[in-house]
Amino acid sequence: MSIKYAILGLLSWRSLTGYDLKKMFADSVALYWSGNNNQIYRTLVDLHEEGLVTQEIQQQDNYPARKIYSITEKGISRLKKWVLSKPELPDLKNAFLVQLEWADLLDLEELDTLAGEYEDEVLMQFMMLQAKEQPLNAAVARTPREAYLWGMIRESWITFYQNELNWIRKLRKELGEMESNG
Repeated sequence: MSIKYAILGLLSWRSLTGYDLKKMFADSVALYWSGNNNQIYRTLVDLHEEGLVTQEIQQQDNYPARKIYSITEKGISRLKKWVLSKPELPDLKNAFLVQLEWADLLDLEELDTLAGEYEDEVLMQFMMLQAKEQPLNAAVARTPREAYLWGMIRESWITFYQNELNWIRKLRKELGEMESNG
């Protein structure tokens, strides 16, 4: 996913500052971008130079001026073109699976410890997703369909971690049984 389109998408919802965008990325289940703050601000500059967003400078007492960004018609058109582009398959890179490929080098206790650490991490993510309320929730959605789509995105992530949790628990159980049976 390009951060450019995620920013345009958020700005299609409402005008925002760079700080607002940073917070929304950090709080979102669906916006899986993990870059740094400089990328957000650099992308905003690029989007402004391309005429995809406007920038309004708002003076504040005792604080630096705020830059508020809004999407332009050209920006909406570019976002829609991207939304209509061919969907990408999920990027299924999982370093744990690579570790597991050579985990036969480990004794049972080491392997169970490794799998247990992974289970703990997956469980933590699962619980955080269940507890986390999306900033873009049904209360602020522009349409019922948008609220539904956001809910389904959240459900997709929760289901992913639930499946991963079920899988790692099955792996640990069956490895233990395999060892018991000789």
